[in-house]
Amino acid sequence: MIRWMGQHARVFLRTLVRLMAQPVATALNALVIGVALTLPAAGYVLLDNLATAAQGIATRPQLSLFLRLDADAQAVAQIQARLKAHSSVAAVHFVPKAAALEQLAERIGVPELASALDGNPLPDAFVVDARADLSAPGLERLREEMAGWPAVDHVQLDSAWARRLDAMLQLGRTGIAVLGALLGIALVLASFNTIRLQILTQREEIEVSKLIGATDGFIRRPFLYYGALLGLLGGGIACGIVEACLRLLETPVEELAQLYGAPFRLAPLGWREGFALVGLSAALGWLGAILSVTRHLRQIEPR
Repeated sequence: MIRWMGQHARVFLRTLVRLMAQPVATALNALVIGVALTLPAAGYVLLDNLATAAQGIATRPQLSLFLRLDADAQAVAQIQARLKAHSSVAAVHFVPKAAALEQLAERIGVPELASALDGNPLPDAFVVDARADLSAPGLERLREEMAGWPAVDHVQLDSAWARRLDAMLQLGRTGIAVLGALLGIALVLASFNTIRLQILTQREEIEVSKLIGATDGFIRRPFLYYGALLGLLGGGIACGIVEACLRLLETPVEELAQLYGAPFRLAPLGWREGFALVGLSAALGWLGAILSVTRHLRQIEPR
């Protein structure tokens, strides 16, 4: 076991020296990997921040029932009793037309609005909290049912925007996953080509190694480390680029959030996500290397 670990350590160090002996080529290859990984990584971080911001907004499904202007107190009482007895309703809040007009005047900053109007143009309304386990089709059926009740003029599903936002986030996550998969394939191909060039450069050395009895596993080992180390460097560069982009966006995002009265700061790439990104990059580099070296070693035989 100790001998095996010693062999791997020596190969690792030799591969590291080889990488450092070609700083320009190593830097360019790692930069290509880092830039390619930055796109899905940055998209993931931005979507994660957007989802965190959306969690701070109430998403309990609500419906607003607006009654007809000519609805009397008896009609209001009947609808209230019907809502409280409904199995899909969790809570009901009645908003009389007078209170609605006062809230409107307060919101627009015109306290004399009520006295300036000949009458109250606003209807009585109910704010209904639906059960949290209702699906989107269930909420739509509930809205259509309540819209058909007597004295009800209009029913609005207030949480539809939140569900649309959640659907957009799901679509964004799917898009990022597809983009990441495509770029992952591209990185495997880039590693494949890089290792192919390394094998061609060391063709004579490989032939001599085979002549003296070196196994394919022994010859393959430094190329696998080479691909993994390139991926490791590329993943580190991707983490650095993502962090730099977040720092650049931090101040503008805070200023935009303040305009909407919502304190919000961009969360950086966490250490778990950073380790996962670097590890995935190293694994893709290793995969491209093993595919390349397995194929091209078969074509090299000592003469």
